[in-house]
Amino acid sequence: MGIFEPFRAIGYVTDDTPFAVQRRGLETFVTVSVGKAWQIYNCAKLSLVFVGPQLDKKIQVLASLRDYTYAATGRHIAVFRRSQQVATWSAHSCKIILILSFGQHILSVDKKGLLLIWPAIITDSSESTTPVGELQLRESFMPTCIMHPDTYLNKVLVGSEQGTLQLWNINTKKMIYEFKGWGSPIFSCVSSPALDVVAIGCGDGKIHLHNLKYDETIVTFTHTTRGPVTALSFRTDGQPFVAAGGSFGTISLWNLEKKKLQAVIKDAHDSAIASLHFLANEPVLLSQGADNSLKMWIFDSSDGEARLLRFRSGHSAPPTCIQYYGNGRHILSAGQDRAFRVFSTIQDQQSRELSQGHVSKRARKLKLKEEDVKLAPVIAFAAAEIRERDWCNVVTCHMDDKAAYTWRLQNFVIGEHVLKPCPQDPSPVKACTISTCGNFAILGTEKGYVERFNLQSGISRGCYVDVSDENSRAHIGALVGLAADSSNTSLLSGGYDGFIKVWDFKRCDLKSVLEVGFPLLKMAYHSGNGLLAAAADDMSLRLYDVVALRLVRLFQGHTDRITDICFSEDGKWLLSAAMDRSVRVWDVIASKPLHAMHVDAAVTSLSLSPSLDMLATSHVNHNGIYLWANRLIYSGLDKPELCGSGNVVVNVHMPTVAVKRESLQEDLPGTTSDDFESKSEMVSVEDVASRSQITPELVTLSLLPRTQWQGLVNIDIIKSRNKPVVPPKKPERAPFFLPTLPSVSGDVVFSSESNGIVRSDTKLQKKFISQANHLELTLKSDFTRILYKCSQQGDYTEFVEFAKSMSPSALDAELRILQIVDEDEFAEDARSPQIDDINLLMEFLLEGIASNNNFEFLQAFLQIFLKIHGEAISRLPSLKAKSKMLCSRQNSTWQRLDEMFQNIRCMVSFLSNTQF
Repeated sequence: MGIFEPFRAIGYVTDDTPFAVQRRGLETFVTVSVGKAWQIYNCAKLSLVFVGPQLDKKIQVLASLRDYTYAATGRHIAVFRRSQQVATWSAHSCKIILILSFGQHILSVDKKGLLLIWPAIITDSSESTTPVGELQLRESFMPTCIMHPDTYLNKVLVGSEQGTLQLWNINTKKMIYEFKGWGSPIFSCVSSPALDVVAIGCGDGKIHLHNLKYDETIVTFTHTTRGPVTALSFRTDGQPFVAAGGSFGTISLWNLEKKKLQAVIKDAHDSAIASLHFLANEPVLLSQGADNSLKMWIFDSSDGEARLLRFRSGHSAPPTCIQYYGNGRHILSAGQDRAFRVFSTIQDQQSRELSQGHVSKRARKLKLKEEDVKLAPVIAFAAAEIRERDWCNVVTCHMDDKAAYTWRLQNFVIGEHVLKPCPQDPSPVKACTISTCGNFAILGTEKGYVERFNLQSGISRGCYVDVSDENSRAHIGALVGLAADSSNTSLLSGGYDGFIKVWDFKRCDLKSVLEVGFPLLKMAYHSGNGLLAAAADDMSLRLYDVVALRLVRLFQGHTDRITDICFSEDGKWLLSAAMDRSVRVWDVIASKPLHAMHVDAAVTSLSLSPSLDMLATSHVNHNGIYLWANRLIYSGLDKPELCGSGNVVVNVHMPTVAVKRESLQEDLPGTTSDDFESKSEMVSVEDVASRSQITPELVTLSLLPRTQWQGLVNIDIIKSRNKPVVPPKKPERAPFFLPTLPSVSGDVVFSSESNGIVRSDTKLQKKFISQANHLELTLKSDFTRILYKCSQQGDYTEFVEFAKSMSPSALDAELRILQIVDEDEFAEDARSPQIDDINLLMEFLLEGIASNNNFEFLQAFLQIFLKIHGEAISRLPSLKAKSKMLCSRQNSTWQRLDEMFQNIRCMVSFLSNTQF
C-alpha cells in the first residue's frame, strides 16, 4: 500500500478506432474509443455525456444501438447496457475486425471470414452468449468493411482486401452476388441516399459510385492525396455531395451532379481520417482522426467551403512538460505535437490549446501544413499567476530555438514579445524561470549565457556574467535550471558543467558557487525552506541549503537517468521520476524514502498539486496526462499505515480514463463486487473510530468536514445571505359567505358544517392547541435530554457524537432556545431551567477542552456558545466563576500548542542545517 493510487487519465478524446453514431430522438450521439474504454459525446455541442468502464484490452471495433454499446477486444465482444456489462460474446476463434448494427441483430466478422449473428437486445444473459446464426466467407476472401444497403432486406455488402465485394442474405445464409471490383483493396463502403447506389473507397485513392442493381460504376473520383480512402459519407440534407477522408488527414468534398471536386479541407487532422459522418438533414460533417481529435465542419458558405464549427482535441503526441497552474484546477502541458495546452481537472470542456496566431492562414499562404508553421516543441516553460491580468505570465523554451516566447494565459494566446538572449552570440534557449513578482523572465542558453528580461516591455534588464570566464558567460555549457527566491534577492542557476551558482538578482553579480561534481540534469527550488534539489548524472538527488551553502541531503535509489523532480507545496516532500519507470517520494525532514512505485511506462514529467491531493504525470508513448490521488488526504488513514518502507518498490498500474471497479477492491481482501459499497463504508467508519487519541497531551481533531464546523462559526453570515428578499404574503381572505376554521399553519380551511357546529369545533380546537403548547413546553429536546444524561454519567461521548451529527443551523437553534431573555433573572440570579442548561454546557466545554479531543469542533462550538450566551454569563455570578475556569483552561491549551509548534520549527531548522 502506497501514498499515491491511480485516479484517472485526462486529455484523451478518441483514437484510431472508427466511431459509432446513432440518433436518439432529436439528438445525435457518437460513441468513440479511447484505448481500453469508450466515451459518448452529444453532437449538439460535442459535450462528454458518458464514460464507459475499463476493459482488459484495446477496443478494435465499436457499435451502438439504443442503450447498448458493443465493444470488440481481441476475439471477444463486451456488451454494455449503459455502464453495466451484461454479456460477453466469445464464439470467435480469432481477432474480430468488423461489427455492424443491423436491425435487431449484431453482425461480427473475424479475420478468418466467419460472420456471426447475435441478438441485439439481451433479455437473458445466459442465453445471449451464443449466436443465433453464422456464415462462412471463403478463405481467399479477406473482409475489410461491411455495410447494409438501404431497402435491401436482410442483406449486407462485404468488401475485401482482394478488391471484390459480396452481397449476402443473412436470413438464408447464402451469397447472392459477387462484384469483381476494381483491382484495389477496399477500405470503406457507405450507402447513398439514392437507391441501389453505394460509394466505395479503395486503396489506390479512388472513390467509385456503384449501382448494385445493375453492377455498373456510375462515376469514379480520385482523392486529392495519395493513399487509401479510409472514410466516406453522403450529405442527407438534399445536397448531392459526398465527403472522403484519406490516410494523410485531408477531407475532399465531391459534387455528384457536376462530377467534380467541390472543396478540400487540407490538414483537417494531423493523421489518418478514421471516420466521417454527415449529421442527418444538416450540412454538418463529423470527422474523427487518429490524432486524438473529434471535429465538426459546417458547409454554410456560398462557395461550398467548410469551416470548423467545434472540436474536441488533446495531445496528438506524448506531452513532455506538465505543471499545475494556480489553485490546482488547471494543468499546463506541452508535447511533441508542437501544441501548448491547458487542461481542466474539473470540467473537461474547459480544456483547450493556446493559440499561436493565425496558423491556418499562414499555412495556406506558405502552402505548408499547419504543423510545420507552429513553433517547435516546448522543452521547458515557467508560469506565474500573479500577473495574469496585467501582461504575459508564461514563458516557453523551444527545441533548437534561439528565442523564448511569452504567452498571455488570460486570453489563451501567444504574447507580443519574443525574448532573444545574447544576440551577439545566439544559441538555443534551454532554461527559463519567472520571478515571484511576475515582472521578470530569466533565460539560460545552450552556451551558458543567462539574461533577464522585463515581461511587460520585453526589454533586456541585464546579463549575469562570471568574471572568471573569459567569454563572459554564466556557465561553461548548457543551462539546466533557473530559480529566483521569493524576495528577488538571489538568482540560482545550474548548468551541465556541474556547478550551482548564486547570483545577486539586481546587480547580476556572482555571490557564491556550489560544486556538485557531476553534470546536472534537473533542478528544483523551494522558496519557502530555501532548499535547492539537483538531479545529477550519477542518478542521485542532492539537496542544498543555498543560504548556508552546503549539502544537507543526499537521496539515492534510482537505477536510471532521472527525468524530473518537484517539491511539494509545503516543502516536506521531494518527488522524483526516472527512466527506470519508478516514481519516488522522499521525506525531506526525516531524510528517508517514503514511497516508491513502478509504473507501466517511464515518466517524462510530474507535478504535485498545491493542495497535495493529486499528482500529475506524463509518460513515454502516452498522449494523456495521468492523475494519482493522495491516499493520505482522501482515505483518512495514518501516514505510517500508507508509507511503509520506501525502499520497497510497488508495482502500480497506470490510471485509466474510466476507473475499474476491481481496482477499488484491492485494498479490501475477500470483498466481492456485491458487498463492496457496504464493506468500504463499514471499513472507513470503523477504522476512523478505532483510531482514538494517541496520548491525552496531543490535540486530536474530530475528522468532520471543514464546512460543517466552519458553517457553525459563520452561521450569522449564512442566515443573512439566505434571508428571503420578499416577505411571505398573507393568505387571501375567504369570501364572507364561506365558513372557515382556524389553523396553526395560517392556511385557509373551509368548513361545510353549520355555524353552531363550527363554533363548538373552534372551541375544541383552541383547547387542544393550548394543551399541546403546554405539553411542548414541559418536554425537553433530545439535545438537552442527552446533555443531562451524560452529565449524570460523567461521560460526554454520546453528547459529542450527537452534536457532531447535527447540522450547523440545528445546533445554533438548540443553543438559542436556551437563551435567557428575562432581565429579572439577571438581577436576582434566580435558578431557572435555562441557567441550569447553560451551566451544564459550560461543564461540558471544560471537560472537552481538557480532553484535547474533537479540538476544532469544540472551538467552533465554544465560539457560537459565547456569542449567544456571553451577556448572560457575564451578569450571573454563578456562571462568571465557571467562565474564568474555562478561560484559564483555554489559555493553557493554546499556550501548550504554541510551545509544541515552536519545538517543531526548531527541529526542522536543526535537521535542515545538518549535513548527511
